[in-house]
Amino acid sequence: MRKVGVVGCGLMGSGIAEVCARQGLDVIVVERSVEALEGGRKRIQNSIERAVTNGKLEREAADAALSALRFEESLDTLADRDLVIEAVAEDEGIKIAVFAELDRIVTNPDAIFTTNTSSIPIIKLAMATKRPQQVIGMHFFNPVPVLKLVEMIPSLLSSSETAARVRSFAKDQLGKHVIVSPDRAGFVVNALLIPYLLSAVRMLESGFASAEDIDTGMVLGCAHPMGPLRLIDLIGVDTTVAIADSLYSEFKEQNFTAPPLLSRMSQAGLLGRKTGQGFYSYR
Repeated sequence: MRKVGVVGCGLMGSGIAEVCARQGLDVIVVERSVEALEGGRKRIQNSIERAVTNGKLEREAADAALSALRFEESLDTLADRDLVIEAVAEDEGIKIAVFAELDRIVTNPDAIFTTNTSSIPIIKLAMATKRPQQVIGMHFFNPVPVLKLVEMIPSLLSSSETAARVRSFAKDQLGKHVIVSPDRAGFVVNALLIPYLLSAVRMLESGFASAEDIDTGMVLGCAHPMGPLRLIDLIGVDTTVAIADSLYSEFKEQNFTAPPLLSRMSQAGLLGRKTGQGFYSYR
């Protein structure tokens, strides 16, 4: 698969587009506005320039990656794609609408549609198309150019050919390590991670320990690269709430319930790094 479309150019979408472009693929990135496109373009350019500065990427390879990217405002530009990776907001209605549009627009009968969702059932998105056998989950991790893992999530209707092609794409073309999860909310990583993150918020909310002490305890005591509250700031408070809500909706287990503090922060727009303020200030 050489022609790739990425829908969404936020933190995850821009990282996915960058990784694909750095592997010499023809990449079209679609966003809903000029402002969002420019924000994504700058994010990718800055990331690639950092890789050059840090000696991880040659100047010639960086220029080739940047030239492999096109930024568009219309999904219609994805008609000829071999693979489309959806990376829009973690909102079921928005994602379903995107998949319905892709099904109408993409003319390649062998094209595969994937979603970078953290928690939404793949089958719900697949059923928005007339080719559910060609829809599968492909969950990357932030920062995408650095973290090697991809979760592959076949739905009940994903064909074995689709799974084989996506595994090969992630492993052989992008150099990622692939693990497979059944199509259940949270998949492997978030089903384990989210209860841990929510427990850290409850500890802070109860006054048991400060944010700094909670994070320092997990970094220096458990050798985690980042504490749970800083990790929520990186993921996004709103995204964490959305994943927790999806997990609770599916399993009805109390450890998946978003604490009031986290919900209020999301409602107040204190979303973490992307807004400059979460559990910590980034301004």
